[in-house]
Amino acid sequence: MTEATIAAVDVTAFRYPIQNCATERASGHTFDCTGQTSARARLHVTVRATDGSCGSYVGGTDVMLPQVEKAAQLLIGMPWHAREHFYGTARRLLQKHDRMGVGLLDSALWDLAGKRAGMSVAQMLGGARAALPAYASTWMGGPGGGLQVPQDYVDFALECRELGYRGFKMHGWGVDDVDREIETVLALGDAIGNTMALMSDPMCSINGFGDTLRLAKACDAAGFYWLEDPMSDGGQAATAYRAIREKCATPLMIGECVRGLEANASVVLAGASDFVRADPDFDMGITGTMKLAHFAEAIGLDVELHAPGPAQRACMSALRNSKFYELSMVGPGRGLFAGGYHACGYSDALDDVSPDGTVPVPTGAGLGVSYDMEFIRKHAFADLRIAA
Repeated sequence: MTEATIAAVDVTAFRYPIQNCATERASGHTFDCTGQTSARARLHVTVRATDGSCGSYVGGTDVMLPQVEKAAQLLIGMPWHAREHFYGTARRLLQKHDRMGVGLLDSALWDLAGKRAGMSVAQMLGGARAALPAYASTWMGGPGGGLQVPQDYVDFALECRELGYRGFKMHGWGVDDVDREIETVLALGDAIGNTMALMSDPMCSINGFGDTLRLAKACDAAGFYWLEDPMSDGGQAATAYRAIREKCATPLMIGECVRGLEANASVVLAGASDFVRADPDFDMGITGTMKLAHFAEAIGLDVELHAPGPAQRACMSALRNSKFYELSMVGPGRGLFAGGYHACGYSDALDDVSPDGTVPVPTGAGLGVSYDMEFIRKHAFADLRIAA
């Protein structure tokens, strides 16, 4: 019997509206803003095997499209199950790039494998956790919305606590304004205390070491659970982060802007971070994410997954060293960051968390979700087919 191989890859890029949000043109940062509409671009990827089976995934951004097209060429004629081989060949093919296009294809391959086996990806990974504790991860602050001043963050954190969330992460204003970041951190510490895990993520906006150290010391005073990617270096300045770790008690989370297994491992082994960060979209898929998770486990650290989605839920279900599911981006305006394109009831909206502060792991075959192709086609702006 002839083994099924990958016959074609279809990719649709689409851009959908997000209500009650606005995007600053200069920085590209999106913030909670009542009555305004922003937009987000995503890619829908389907891998099709010669026997008619297929797997799909939605993720990433439109800037990944050239890499997805390039890496997809490697899949044509490849056995449908050869994910490790694809990981290795794509890693080499895109070695002069950031390899971000690989993750969407890998996650679609996992969806294909699960559907063929009649198992969820969580089951295939050995997952046993059915519900995942979540933290609310905010939009950035800005004018005209529900996150304009530090007290707004306090009020929203209290609302999230009432909804059941176990943690709260503030994204500040995305500018080099450390005094306002510090004011917000201290206000959250005073109001929330140890009733939620508190995190700060300036999104690589602080330009100087001294100001970063001031913010880290404020996190110490407020009892924060972690400080994430504070400096504008994009997670590369290991010497600076090692110095901050020596001077402050708040753990550092560095790595959202660092790509893949080896680069993230190097950051951690250089003493720059107390956590390992991983993202199926950014770090070469579910395959790459699990490699990072096992690296973290081997050296006794936690791996925290970036952003929400069915791939993140499947991975986290199988990880004992991952504490929180990041439900982002959320704000008082209820702008839906990751939604509208599912056809199965799956959602990552603010109000979807259970009263006990958890979200469920999908149990259907593959990633356990289906997509609203009418919605995706309505908002599509580019289509690709890669085939022999």
